[in-house]
Amino acid sequence: MKIVFATNNQHKLEEIRAILGNRFEIVSLAEIGCHEDIPETGSTLEENALMKAQYVYDHYNVSCFADDTGLEVDALGNAPGVYSARYASLAAPANDGSAAAPHDSEANMERLLHELGNNDNRKARFRTVIALIEKRGTDDKQIHRFEGIVNGEIIRERRGGEGFGYDPVFQPEGYTQTFAELGTDIKNKISHRARATQQLAEYLQTLQ
Repeated sequence: MKIVFATNNQHKLEEIRAILGNRFEIVSLAEIGCHEDIPETGSTLEENALMKAQYVYDHYNVSCFADDTGLEVDALGNAPGVYSARYASLAAPANDGSAAAPHDSEANMERLLHELGNNDNRKARFRTVIALIEKRGTDDKQIHRFEGIVNGEIIRERRGGEGFGYDPVFQPEGYTQTFAELGTDIKNKISHRARATQQLAEYLQTLQ
C-alpha cells in the first residue's frame, strides 16, 4: 500500500519507514513533486498535523498523513509545545545581534536548558499527533487522528550522538539513557512517534 507522508524531513521519513517496515510504501512530499513550504500556523499539534495533511489532499488529491510533535515541559507550562522545532528562534536575538534559525536543534536545546536552569522539576513528555486523510471515492474522504505520548525528564546536559532534535536531553521514563544514547532501534520501539505510528499502521492494515 502506497501512502504520502506530508514531510521532507529525512529524519522523520527514516523513523516512519523503519517503524512501518515493508508493509507500506511511504512516499515523501518531494516524491510527489511537492516542494512548497506548507504553512504550520495552528496553535495546537492537532491543528498543524491536519493543516499539512489537508494541504496535500487538496492539491494532490491523494490519501496522506502528516504529523506534528511537541516537547511539553511541566515547569515551563508545557512549553515549547507546538513551537518545539523553532523554540530558539522565538527567543531574544543572540549576542551578535542575529536570531537563531528555525529548526536549529542545538540552539533549541540551549534555550531549553537555560529556561529550566536549576529547576528540580524536570518532568516532560514528547507528544506526537498524526492526522490521516483517507481518500474514499471521487469526492469523499475520512479524517483520522492518532496520538502517541512518552513521558520522561529533561536532564541537565546533552548525552548521546544519535537521534535528532531534543533527543540528547530527553530521558524516557524507565530508562537511564537519553533517546540519543538508546539509539534508533530502541527509540523506534518506545517513542511517541512509534506509538502514534503503530496506531496508524493498525488502522491502515484494516484497509488492505
